[in-house]
Amino acid sequence: MDVFNKVLPDSETRPDTSHDGGDRERFAHYVQKDKITESAVTGNPVIALCGKVWVPNRDPKKFPVCPECKKIYEEMMA
Repeated sequence: MDVFNKVLPDSETRPDTSHDGGDRERFAHYVQKDKITESAVTGNPVIALCGKVWVPNRDPKKFPVCPECKKIYEEMMA
């Protein structure tokens, strides 16, 4: 069987979207702007600088910035 053309059930193809106990859900995360737009069109998950994987669906302005994302961003800009 050609493994490249094999169709897997949805449950096996979804990314691991664990939230480390939920703490990352309380923050707005840093993600490349083009990835946010792509996710809005395709529904594919994005990956924040801190490693959180999710499909954005909330207004990030309503949440404080993730301290881990902020630290990584600041180190990148230094």
